[in-house]
Amino acid sequence: MARCPFDACDGSGLIVDEATRTVYDCRCRPQVIARVKARSLSAVIPARYRDIGFDRYPVTEIDSAIVTATRRFCDRIEDNLTQGRGLWFMGPVGTGKTTLAMLVTQAALTAGRSAARYSLPGLLSQIRKTFDTGDHNDLLERLTAVDLLHIDDIGAEQTTPWVLEELYSIVNARYEERKSIVITTNILDRETLCEQITERTVSRLTEMCDELPLMGEDHRLDVGLPDRQDAEPVARPGFLR
Repeated sequence: MARCPFDACDGSGLIVDEATRTVYDCRCRPQVIARVKARSLSAVIPARYRDIGFDRYPVTEIDSAIVTATRRFCDRIEDNLTQGRGLWFMGPVGTGKTTLAMLVTQAALTAGRSAARYSLPGLLSQIRKTFDTGDHNDLLERLTAVDLLHIDDIGAEQTTPWVLEELYSIVNARYEERKSIVITTNILDRETLCEQITERTVSRLTEMCDELPLMGEDHRLDVGLPDRQDAEPVARPGFLR
């Protein structure tokens, strides 16, 4: 059971008053409920990203201004999640967008908050499956309840009316509930992104998220695989995204 962030209950989200024999909700109760609803959502931190850190390679090779902004967001993760603030990483393939987004997701989990992470194609695949099981509304409810939703590859899915409507439904639900979202996209041009995922979705994401552009070359194409932690930093193919 997770620890109560306010040190007011035993982590269950409920406070028992022995004197009056009554039970009432702790301040952390909404977080407890969100964690329960998030349990069946996508695994959050893939193995490739479990050892990342701000002071470790490859983050040390990413644009320092963007890394500083991301660290500042993570340092205030509780306030940002409470206010429904998010981050929008945009840039070419291999510049570190997913790596930085994973650091935000990691910070949320470390703070005891619930989080879920998907690639957009993977998320839409999960949604498609719910139409066969009748769990569509339940999945959307859980995607709305989780404290932080991390979606990679916005704009990567082939555009269809169904895709556009499902993406809008997710983003709009979180927008209305003031729930944080972290996204990555390879599309830098706003007009192109509006054409890909609709202007109304882009408008909501713009209001919800601080935009952090990442420029540079694809680090996956670099050569070199250091075997030791103290080896000279050499870009590792397949790590940055």
